[in-house]
Amino acid sequence: MTQPIEDYAIIGDLMTSALVGRDGSIDWLCLPRFDSAACFAALLGTRENGHWRLAPAAAASDETCTRRAYLDDTLVLETYWETPEGSVKVVDFMPQRDKAPDVMRIVEGLSGTVTVRSTLRLRFDYGHVVPWVRRVDGERVAVAGPDSAWFRSEPPVPTWGEANSTCSEFTVTAGDRVAFVLTWHPSHEPRPRPVDPDTALQHCIEDWRAWTAQCSYEGPYREAVTRSLITLKALTYAPTGGIAAAATTSLPEEIGGVRNWDYRYCWLRDSTLTLGSLIATGYLDEARAWREWLLRAVAGDPADLQIMYGLGGERRLPETELPWLPGYERSAPVRIGNAAVDQLQLDVYGQVLDTLHLARTAGLPAERQGWRIQLALLDFLEHNWRRPDEGLWEVRGPRRHFVHSKVMAWVAADRAVRTLERDPSELGDVERWRAMRDEVHRDVCANGYDPERNTFTQFYGSRELDAATLLIPRVGFLPPDDPRVIGTVDAVRAELGSNGGLLRRYSTEGPSVDGLPGDEGAFLACSFWLADALHLTGRDKEARELFERLLAVRNDVGLLAEEYDPVSDRQLGNFPQAFSHIGLVNTVLTLFTPGGPPSAPH
Repeated sequence: MTQPIEDYAIIGDLMTSALVGRDGSIDWLCLPRFDSAACFAALLGTRENGHWRLAPAAAASDETCTRRAYLDDTLVLETYWETPEGSVKVVDFMPQRDKAPDVMRIVEGLSGTVTVRSTLRLRFDYGHVVPWVRRVDGERVAVAGPDSAWFRSEPPVPTWGEANSTCSEFTVTAGDRVAFVLTWHPSHEPRPRPVDPDTALQHCIEDWRAWTAQCSYEGPYREAVTRSLITLKALTYAPTGGIAAAATTSLPEEIGGVRNWDYRYCWLRDSTLTLGSLIATGYLDEARAWREWLLRAVAGDPADLQIMYGLGGERRLPETELPWLPGYERSAPVRIGNAAVDQLQLDVYGQVLDTLHLARTAGLPAERQGWRIQLALLDFLEHNWRRPDEGLWEVRGPRRHFVHSKVMAWVAADRAVRTLERDPSELGDVERWRAMRDEVHRDVCANGYDPERNTFTQFYGSRELDAATLLIPRVGFLPPDDPRVIGTVDAVRAELGSNGGLLRRYSTEGPSVDGLPGDEGAFLACSFWLADALHLTGRDKEARELFERLLAVRNDVGLLAEEYDPVSDRQLGNFPQAFSHIGLVNTVLTLFTPGGPPSAPH
C-alpha cells in the first residue's frame, strides 16, 4: 500500500528530485529533469511500477524507520533503523551533477550486526517499460529505448535478479559503510565517469551549508524558514532559474477523487511572492535568476502570455492520462502535462508587472528590455481586462469576472504609475495608466463587493467567496483598516475556514464554480494568507495562533504538500509544494520583521 504523502522526504540535485519514504523506499524519481518520465513511479501505482527500497532485511515491506532527519542546513537525509540485532543508518542524497544525475545511498553500521536488503526495480516511462538488465564488470546496466542506468556498490556486494528486480543482501557492523550509486544517462551516449560517493557526500554537505549560510533572516522560527528555503531551492531547475511548483504529478486533492494535476512546471501566479521571499532572506542570485527566467518566458506577443511554462520556458505542455497507473490510493486519472496552460487568466499580467516592479524597487540590476515588455503587457491588458477568464485557481468551469483577476489588473496599472512617478525618464503615459487604474478600482468596488455582507466575492454577481481576496491589502488595492477589507477577512474565515482555522480556496459544495466533482482539502498557501491578513488588520494574536497551527501540519522533516485534510489529519496534493513553503516564509516575515517582506505598493 502507498505510504501517506507526509511520509516522504525529498532529495535532489537542482535539476530533478526523488521522494524517499519512511519505509526506506524511493517511490518517485524523474530523470533527467523534474518533468521527465519517472523511472520510479510506485507513488502513483504499485511497486511493480518502479521503486528502490533499502532497509533491514527483517523489516516488513510496510515497516517504517525508527526516525529520520535532514543533516542541519542541507538536503542530505539520514534515516535510522533500530532492530533487535543492531542499528543502521542510511544516508540519501543527490549531489549537484557534473555530467549525469546520481542517486546515492550510503548504509552505515552503528551497532550490532544487521542484514540489509536492497531491491531495485527500474521501470522507465512512468512505470511502464521494463528495461533489459545485464552485468558489466560486476555492475548492472539497465537499458530501454532512450534511457540507461548504471547501478554499482562500493565495496561491491553480490546482486541477483529476482522478479525483474536487482536484489542484494549484506551485513554491516559498527563502522561498516556500503555505498550504492544509481546513475542515469541517455542510452546512446557513453557511460559517464563514476563519482566517488564519499567525496560526493562531503561536497554535497558543503554546498548546501554554504548556500544556507547566505540566509539573512535571524528572527523567530529561523529553522522553519531555512527548511522552506532549502525546499524552494530543491525545486529550482538550476540551468534556467525556473522553480517548479512541486516535484510530483497527480497527487490527489481528495483521496479517490479526480482533482489530480501535474505541478512539475513554473507558474506565473507564484512569481511576486517567490521573488519577495528570496529578496527578503538575502538570496539575490536566485531572485535575479527567477526574474530573468520570467522575462524570457513571457517574451513575445502579450496575447500569447501563458499562466505556466516548462522549466526552460517551454510553452507546449499537452495534458495526457496514463491508464496503466491506478493513481495514488486509486485516485485516477494520473495526468502528465497540464491543459490549464491554455486558459485565459488575466491576473498573470498583474503578477508579472508586480514582480518586475518589485525587482526594480528592491534594487536588482535593470534588464534592458524589461520595461518595454511591461508596457506591451499593460497595453494588452488595457484592452482586455473587462473580459471574463478562468481565474487564479484554473477552474475548468465557465469563464467569469473573477474579482482577483480584476484586482490584479489594477495592480498592473498601479505598478506602471508608480514606476513612471518614480522615474519620469522612462517611456510611458502616466495619465493613461492612472485612468485605467481608477476605472478598474471603481469597477471592482461596484461589482465585486457585496455591501449586504460587507465582503468581496469570488466573481461579479456571486455570493461565493474566494480566499484570493485576502490579498487585497497585501497588493495595496485597499488599506488593511478599510472596513471592506476587515469584512472580507471575517467572511472568508467564517465561510471557508475549518475548525482548526485552515482555509479552503473556495466552496466546492453545490454547483461548483470549477466544473469538477468532489471536494478538496484546506489550501495551505491560503491559510498562510489568512494569517497575514489577520496580522495586517490588527489581530496579531489570532495570526500567530494560526501560524502555529500551520507549522504543526509540516511532516517530520519540515515539508508541506499543497493541501491538508484536518479531518483525517493528512496532507493532500502535490508534494512538496513551493507555494506552501513560500507562504510559510512570507508569513514569518510578515509577523516577525519590521515592515514584513518586500512589497511593491510601499
